[in-house]
Amino acid sequence: MDDNNVIFECRGLTKKYGSFEALSDVNLKLEKGRIVGLLGPNGSGKSTLIKLANGLLSPTRGEVLVSGMEIGTETKRIVSYLPEKTYLNNWMKVREIIDYFEDFYTDFSRERAHELLQRLNINPEDKLKTMSKGTKEKVQLILVMSRNASLYLLDEPIGGVDPAARDYIINTIITNYNPESTVVISTHLITDVEQILDEVVFIEKGKIIMQKSVDEIRQTEGKSVDALFREVFRC
Repeated sequence: MDDNNVIFECRGLTKKYGSFEALSDVNLKLEKGRIVGLLGPNGSGKSTLIKLANGLLSPTRGEVLVSGMEIGTETKRIVSYLPEKTYLNNWMKVREIIDYFEDFYTDFSRERAHELLQRLNINPEDKLKTMSKGTKEKVQLILVMSRNASLYLLDEPIGGVDPAARDYIINTIITNYNPESTVVISTHLITDVEQILDEVVFIEKGKIIMQKSVDEIRQTEGKSVDALFREVFRC
């Protein structure tokens, strides 16, 4: 792997909560221009890893680098993060949230956000409190994908929506990011995202147990990512 092409790296990364080790000595490199599935059972450390990459948590040991830089103000400028839970204020109109994002992020495209909203027939004058949970999640994804970021970190972007909405969300992800960027999708719903992934990282009990390209899995294992996942993480 060419280090000049690495967008995200963990070196000996460990995160403890008291005596519980959520991540244990993680070493990982992700290249630019890839859609990566961060896959593992619930409680495997996926969200902790994403929060560390976004600067919401600090490592107990080791380090996290984005574009060769330690996590801080500079990395937050090039990382677009979709948390697992909705964080937008219910009383705000969609238009007001777009204004907020435009003020806060220099790489935010108002035009792209409005185009995506229009496709979904979401009125920018509507308040979030009038929307269903699934529509709120779509609005949040639209905001995240309307940035021209170098690294997109999407924590369970399809976890709380119906199958038809999942198709829309996946299509939004693949058609609205810069091909030079990297998208990390944390999920346990493998079949829904498998067709868009270039690479997968399997994580279990805070350890990386596999990192392979999807093509390599199909060629060497002779099975789908979902089938391999079920085999590796069989109860």
